[in-house]
Amino acid sequence: MSDIHHPGRRSVLTAGLASAAALGGSWLLTGCAGAEAAPVLPAAAAKGAPDRGGTLRIARPPASDAETLDPASSLSAYEYLGALYNRLVRIGANGELAPDLAESWEPDAKARTWTFRLRKGVAFHNGRAFTSADAAYTLRHILDKATASPQAAVLAPLIDPAKLGTPDAHTLVVPLKSPNAEFPSLLTHYNCYVIPDGSAKSVGRTGIGTGPFKLESFAPAGPGRVTAYADHWAGRPVLDAIAFYSVADMSARSNALLAGQVDLLSQTNLDFATARVVAASDRATIARVKNAQWYVLPMLTTEKPFTDVRVRQAMKLAYDPEHVVQVALQGAGTAGWDNPVPPSDPAYISAHPKHDPEQAKYLLKQAGHEGLAMDLYTSSYDPLFTPMALAYQDSAKRAGIRIKVKTASADSYYTQIWMKKPLMATYWFTGRPVDQLFTQIFRSGSSYNETAWSDKGFDAVLDRARAELDDTKRRELYGEAQTLVIEKGGAMTPMFADRLVGISRKVRGYAEHGFEFDYLGIGLKGA
Repeated sequence: MSDIHHPGRRSVLTAGLASAAALGGSWLLTGCAGAEAAPVLPAAAAKGAPDRGGTLRIARPPASDAETLDPASSLSAYEYLGALYNRLVRIGANGELAPDLAESWEPDAKARTWTFRLRKGVAFHNGRAFTSADAAYTLRHILDKATASPQAAVLAPLIDPAKLGTPDAHTLVVPLKSPNAEFPSLLTHYNCYVIPDGSAKSVGRTGIGTGPFKLESFAPAGPGRVTAYADHWAGRPVLDAIAFYSVADMSARSNALLAGQVDLLSQTNLDFATARVVAASDRATIARVKNAQWYVLPMLTTEKPFTDVRVRQAMKLAYDPEHVVQVALQGAGTAGWDNPVPPSDPAYISAHPKHDPEQAKYLLKQAGHEGLAMDLYTSSYDPLFTPMALAYQDSAKRAGIRIKVKTASADSYYTQIWMKKPLMATYWFTGRPVDQLFTQIFRSGSSYNETAWSDKGFDAVLDRARAELDDTKRRELYGEAQTLVIEKGGAMTPMFADRLVGISRKVRGYAEHGFEFDYLGIGLKGA
């Protein structure tokens, strides 16, 4: 699933997948009885070079009828984007910034103006040459209020679209409203894929980009297909094509994989029991991506009792994240300790308050909420929501907190529950740069600030970090920001989960960077 939640209104199960889906979830559950003898889950995807050619078949979750191929949109068809487009800057295999359509970039002495040197010899799928005009247009499109791009909240405070400079066809100059030493990292988000100049009204249907594949067909919330773009600037992709299918639920997608009817389950984090069944099969296996998703129990800070910081602190001190990891993940992840920054991030701080149910009781009594009772909403949208909620319920009762877990419909979860109920479960993909993470999900006023937390001190620390050119000092400031989120914010982060991705044993070259895989290099053995 993309890191901005896409509610499903209608799912399409293609005829070719119907027989697998008919197996339903019961087969997987009965299969788990024998899973105790199954081998330990693989640590990574199969190694070795793929054969050239073939079609990779991807099963994806249901999407909105309004989904689009416009990468800037909050309703973008996420799985297609890395195939059809490139960004100026991307996240490399080592987690560092890497060139994409921009070969290099450099700031002025105050990190207030950034100059990007763009790659030459790049063509869009319609044959048009890529130039700085396309790069500038892409940023203006993201910033246009009519686009309603989630990334606008991150970039609008920094960029005046009227001041973007294109001194020549291969140079983009971006003056910023305030200094930002992390600015290029903000362009790695999937909303920032580059589209052709003037294409805003058509790109949602045509999918014209500079990526390794070009569009053959696309149906919102339904099937689609992309084919290899032979003239891609980095070379022809290994595969001939990728076919996408929208499949209703996780058990149907898993059974399609076990039946050999699809090769990869996109945006599907398998539960541990199902993953063991898949790994033990002849046709499929698991690619395990360490700490790939961070799970959250957001407390809406504009709703009582979470308007009181003492209640928020008590909710965090009341439960043991290590217990949640063991119960919900069976150890396949890392305790979060209410810090949304993953341990692999260079800015990560390990310091945090310890689990302390007695202190939680004290704070609740001081706040007038002794014996607090709360509803915690979850759903089958993600298989870990309910186990996480139940583990929290079990752990927090030591502090006298009574949690009632309520299961809501998966189809309407992100329209009726998320950011509307005082306490619920959700998740995000890791891999976003730390400034992007804090700005989009925790800064005051962001449209995806799911706890509605607003703290002027936190915002000021972010501003100071952005302006700090010394790497060490900037990391220290992001450390301060983490401390504020842990101690005052509304987000409980019990765990980082290893994503358990179901793939065919034929798949080669599957490796995730950020929250995407390499469309150029992935392929099949025996294609």
